[in-house]
This record gives sequence, structure tokens and C-alpha cells, in this order.
Amino acid sequence: MGHLLRMILSAAQIGDIERSAGLIAGIQPDVVIPDRGYDADALVRLIQEKGAPAPIPLRVCFRPASLCPLAMSRPQAHHRTDYRHFHAITTRWMDNDAYRHVNNVVYYSWFDTVVNEYLIRRGVLDIELSPVIGLVVETHCQYFSPVSFPDTVHAGLRVAKLGNASVRYDIGLFRNDDDSAAAQGHFVHVYVDRAGNVPVPLPAPLRLALEPLLV
Repeated sequence: MGHLLRMILSAAQIGDIERSAGLIAGIQPDVVIPDRGYDADALVRLIQEKGAPAPIPLRVCFRPASLCPLAMSRPQAHHRTDYRHFHAITTRWMDNDAYRHVNNVVYYSWFDTVVNEYLIRRGVLDIELSPVIGLVVETHCQYFSPVSFPDTVHAGLRVAKLGNASVRYDIGLFRNDDDSAAAQGHFVHVYVDRAGNVPVPLPAPLRLALEPLLV
């Protein structure tokens, strides 16, 4: 039957997932039989990448697939080639939380950073003087694997929808040299007149700057 390997991951310690990779390095399992507590997506994928079936669903749902539509439709991690623009962000010691990985709220600041970095460098956003500004009305993030200090995050940017007065930005966050996103999501900007806070059509220079990002 071969060797039996047992790993115990403590509750909520997603940082242990990274160390578990070292435990199974050099081992080629035929099958992994987990208990019901084995629900870390990153570890499931790690086992699957070694060519062994991991007979448990991702943690979205442990019921039969017919009763778990969310499990069936769970997004797959994007690749770098899915994005049109990148900005490197250095993680900080203070970004790590008690579980030794970057806290989820920090990811949204990275979304803001890559979008506004692009707009400022293209000369279509002056945070002090622009008469038209974008306000976030919707945001979402899907997490796939942990990021920890001192990792470098490469934030990928693309535009999923370019409307009359709104833009949906898609962002993928890539850890170090990884090709698959550690997290990905979107936010929607509605552009308004700064003085009156009323939605207005996208200025022509802004639309022109965003068109290369459109997918």
C-alpha cells in the first residue's frame, strides 16, 4: 500500500499550508484520503498538481455537487497573461496579521493602488484638481492562496466594462513569480463631477487611456 503520511493543520492557520508543501516534497502519492477538516484550497490544489486525486471538494461546500451550485461555479485563478498592465507592490511587516499572512482588508488597498497608479501615470487623474473623479460603488475579492511579508505582489489590471459613466476594473494579485493569482477581484468606479457629486460621462482622455486595458 505504500507509506501513510498524516498532516495536521490547526484551525485558521493558513500559514501552515505553505509549510505543508515542504512536508510532501519528493513524495508522489497515489491518492489522498482527507478527513472532513481538510478544506484548504491551496493544499487541495497542491495535492492535485502532484497527480493524485484529493477526494474532497473545495471549501465552498462539502455537500454533493448537485446541492452546491457555488462549488460548481467557483472561479479559477487567473494567469498573468489575462491582464494588460502590472504594478509591483512591496508588502510590509504590518500587513501580516495574527495568522502570519496578509490580512484580507489589505488586498482592497492594492486594488486601489494599481488602478490609481495607472490613471495618474497616464495623466488622467489629478487627485487634487481633476474635475471628474471616480467613486467606488462595488467591490469583490476571491482568495486562492496566502501572501505574507516579505513577498512582492504584482497587481495586474484590466478593464472588463467601459460604460458611459462607469468602469469595471478587474485586478489579479500575483505573489512573487507565481503565474496563478493569489487573489483576484474587481471594483466599479462611477465617475462624478467633483463639485456636484453627480454622475457624468467619462472624459475623452480617460476613455482613451482605458481602452488599451479593455478585454
